[in-house]
Amino acid sequence: MLGLLASIFIFNIIAFKTNKTLTTKQIAHLWMFTIAYQMTFDLYVDIKYHGYWYFTKDIDWEAFLAHKVLVPPVNLMFLNWYPFKRTLWEQVRYLVFWEICLLAYELLTLLPQPIGYFHYGWWNIWYSALINPILLITLLTYYKKFIK
Repeated sequence: MLGLLASIFIFNIIAFKTNKTLTTKQIAHLWMFTIAYQMTFDLYVDIKYHGYWYFTKDIDWEAFLAHKVLVPPVNLMFLNWYPFKRTLWEQVRYLVFWEICLLAYELLTLLPQPIGYFHYGWWNIWYSALINPILLITLLTYYKKFIK
């Protein structure tokens, strides 16, 4: 639980202190989108098929924080710093950088308690490596089409 709480604190501080481009309405819109998108994905992979889980395989209150306040500030940071007006090559490098950071963070969350809080069932890091770019591009597309 310590790792989750520290991550939430750090990610939220960074996301809000470094925000230079996102308005309050955009932040609220992205926060709700992130929660809805994550909950839909986790409903199947986590809860129904037990591919991975937070803390326990059951629906638990501890995982509530992971579902509601962990990922949204990360998405805010990703979009706030995204090189929209740069070359395609720089945008691809940015995505690769974020992919490496996300995978490294996921490996960190697999450590034993009190740092770790994430557990694999049949899921593994390679599934994340394949899915993360799709999730980031979906977020980016949603932002460009509906929010920006």
